[in-house]
Amino acid sequence: MNETTSWDWEVREKCIADLGAWKSRYAWVEEPYVSPDGEKIAAVIKLPGEETFSLCENGIPWESSFDRVWYLRFTPDNRLTAFVSEIGGWSLAVDGRTSENKFDFAWDTHFSADGKKIVHAAQKEGKYFAVCNDIPWPTAYESLTGLMVDDAATKTAAVVQTVPLKEAEIFKFQEGCYSVAVDGAAWNRNFVNVWDIAFSPDGRRVAAGVRTSLYDYTIAIDGVTWEKNFASVWEPQFCPCDGSVTAPVRSGGSWFLARDGELLWSNKFVQLWHHVYSPDGKKIAAIVAPRFGRWTVALEGIPWKVTFGDMVTDAIFSPDGKKIAFLGKEKEKWTVVVDQNCWGSYDMAWRPIFSPDGEKCAAKVEKNGLYAIVVNGKPLKQEFAEVWDPVFSPDSDKILIKAIKAESNEHKYIRSVVRLQDITG
Repeated sequence: MNETTSWDWEVREKCIADLGAWKSRYAWVEEPYVSPDGEKIAAVIKLPGEETFSLCENGIPWESSFDRVWYLRFTPDNRLTAFVSEIGGWSLAVDGRTSENKFDFAWDTHFSADGKKIVHAAQKEGKYFAVCNDIPWPTAYESLTGLMVDDAATKTAAVVQTVPLKEAEIFKFQEGCYSVAVDGAAWNRNFVNVWDIAFSPDGRRVAAGVRTSLYDYTIAIDGVTWEKNFASVWEPQFCPCDGSVTAPVRSGGSWFLARDGELLWSNKFVQLWHHVYSPDGKKIAAIVAPRFGRWTVALEGIPWKVTFGDMVTDAIFSPDGKKIAFLGKEKEKWTVVVDQNCWGSYDMAWRPIFSPDGEKCAAKVEKNGLYAIVVNGKPLKQEFAEVWDPVFSPDSDKILIKAIKAESNEHKYIRSVVRLQDITG
C-alpha cells in the first residue's frame, strides 16, 4: 500500500502552528523541518535563561532538554528524530526518547522506506561504524564515509579505512588503504580510493567506484573489479532488469556509458554523469555535456536539443517511464524542463516530482524572495515565505502543499490540500 494512502486528503487548509509565537517564547529557534504528511513542524529551540536545548513540535516542546541538538529529521512514517548530547555523549532521540547507546559523535541518518529502521554513522573512542536501530556494527574502522542503505534498510554499506595511515606514509597509501564494509564486514580487497556506493534492487549486491592505482579507475562489485580500467568513473547503477552494472567512464579524453566494463552507448560526451534508469529498467537517461560548456539530458545516448550553459541537475523519470524532468540553469536563472519543454524563469528551483500516474509534474520554485509551487508549468496563485516539496495524492487528483505564509500571516505554517484541476484546468 502506498504510504500516503492513509494521509488526510480532504481539500482544505489547516493552520498547524504559528512560528512567530515560538520565536517570542524561546531564546532562539533554528530552521524548521516538516513531516512527510505535513501534519507536524518542528525545530531545535534554545530554552530561555538556560544553556540547554530541546525540540519544539507543533508548538509543544519535548519534556527533555539537552546540551546540544542537531540533525533534525522526520522518518517516512512521520516520527521526529534528532541527535542529542547529554554530558558529552551523543545518542539518537526519536519522538523524545533517546537510544540506549551513547557515542562520541553521531551523524547522517538514513531510513527504510517504511520508517521502521533507522541507520546512522557514529564514532566512539576514535573508531567509526554504522548503527542500525541502535545496534552498532560488530567492527569499527579508522574512518567511515559515504554511508548507504538499501531500500528496506536491511543492509548497510560505507567506505571504510581498513589500514591505519600516517600523514607521511605515501607508499602505504598507494598500496590501498580503503574498502567497502557491508554490515560491518569489509571486502577482502583494498583500494587507493572508494566512492559512490550503490545497492542492487534486492540489496544483495554492492557496487562502487574505485581507484586501483594512482591512475587507474574502475567499478568493483562485491569487491571484484571490472576487467578494464579507465581514466575516471562516476557512480555505478544496477539495472533493475538483469542485474548488470552501468557507470559513466572516461576513455580517450571523452566520457561514455559502460555496462559490465564494456562501452554501452556509442556516442561520446565532454561529460556524462548522474545516469538513471526508468522504473521498468528498459531506458537510461543521463546528464551530459555534448559540447564544452553546454549541458542537457541524453536518453539512450541521444542528447536532447535543449541545452544550458550553467548546469543541469535532478533528472528523473516519471513513474510510467514516459517522461523525463530535470532542472536547468542558464545565466543564473533556473527553469524546470519536462520532455524538453521549459517552465518559466526562476531565481531557484528544486527537484521536480511526478504524480503517481505520470501525467503531472510539480516543483518548488523561488522568485523575488517568495516561494511557490508550479504544476505542469502553471503556478499556484498563492506565494509563500517558505514552502516544502509538494506531494501528490495516490489518485493523482490532489496535491499537498506544506508552507509558511507570507505578508500579514508570516510565520504561520499551513497544510493545504488543493485539487489539481483548480491549477491545471
